[in-house]
Amino acid sequence: MTHLRKMMLEELQRRNYSQLTTRSYIRVVEDFARRFNCSPDRLGPRHIREYQVELFQKRKLSPNSVRLYLAALR
Repeated sequence: MTHLRKMMLEELQRRNYSQLTTRSYIRVVEDFARRFNCSPDRLGPRHIREYQVELFQKRKLSPNSVRLYLAALR
């Protein structure tokens, strides 16, 4: 487990997120990092905007789904 992933898990547990939410958020961050082939801590707002566009246009996700993806990245 990477240091960044461990920190994220600890923070989600500290905030008392459910296990389902925690797993979902981890999955989103993994997908985001895989999309840019880079560690998430090296990606910024420009990458998030590009990812958001992809979620809407290529994956055809609903606004509510995209909102959940973005919450995970925050």
